[in-house]
Amino acid sequence: MKLGQVEGRQIGIAAKNFQAPATAHVGRVRLAVSDLARSVEFYGWVLGFAVMERGDGWARLGVVGEQLVLLELEELATPRSTQGAPRMGLFHVAYLLPSRGDLSAFVRHAVRQGVRFGAGDHIYSEAIYFADPDGLGIEVYADRARDEWPVAERMMADGTPALEYATATLPLRFNELPVVDEDAWKGAPTGTRVGHVHLSVGALDKAAEFYHAGLGLNLMTWSFPGALFVAAGGYHHHVGLNVWNAGAPQAADDEPRLLEWSLVLPDEATREAMAASMLRVGFEPTKKKQGMSFMDAYGSRVRLVTEE
Repeated sequence: MKLGQVEGRQIGIAAKNFQAPATAHVGRVRLAVSDLARSVEFYGWVLGFAVMERGDGWARLGVVGEQLVLLELEELATPRSTQGAPRMGLFHVAYLLPSRGDLSAFVRHAVRQGVRFGAGDHIYSEAIYFADPDGLGIEVYADRARDEWPVAERMMADGTPALEYATATLPLRFNELPVVDEDAWKGAPTGTRVGHVHLSVGALDKAAEFYHAGLGLNLMTWSFPGALFVAAGGYHHHVGLNVWNAGAPQAADDEPRLLEWSLVLPDEATREAMAASMLRVGFEPTKKKQGMSFMDAYGSRVRLVTEE
């Protein structure tokens, strides 16, 4: 069975005019924070990230022993707190651990550290949720084996049948996670990556124009209430989109927020083709002198980059 197929049938709805390559994935995420030192400390003791580079008002973090940057933090000059109020843009950054055993170790670590978190079983993955010191959402999760991801047949508006990944938010059965030593968590393990970003948008059809028609990410789940999930390469989702905070304002320039996330592509030709697709559906690149990036209607910017 090929990735993203069941008995020869494709899972999801392919973008019509351009499809992101199967190897496309989320790269580093850049956040604006109110207190750099506090955020660096938090991501160090909670997630076990190491500081890879640091300058005046910024830091780049990743996994110990690896060269790949996962998270960039930039300190706001005069920050204003949102006091937990919902904003368009970031819903959460989701860090994918290599195994369910790693998730079990992280859960034990989070409990010991007094981290207040929620949890959910999404059938294809298991996750816990919490927030950083500025209230920016974080998911830490592990996937189940791909052949365990449930697939459901849905009828499209035109009567055409299509397959999607079925998902839900069920209680996480902590007692079914692999048994690990109490002190098994030694920091984010080798292979930890940003698995996906989940964004708040005002309208799903408008968001689909950007992420599906423009970037060419396939629709993988579209029947979950108030949400769409899109991805490349048959993954369950590289980007989650929801309207659960529809009507909320975009984060202001002096508020903690998502600045941008990177979509990693195999080569320059693919990046040019994706940019051309974005232009065809009406999205102009922003910050041209700083590279190829596009902003959706709700203030979230994606930067198109080639393999790091």
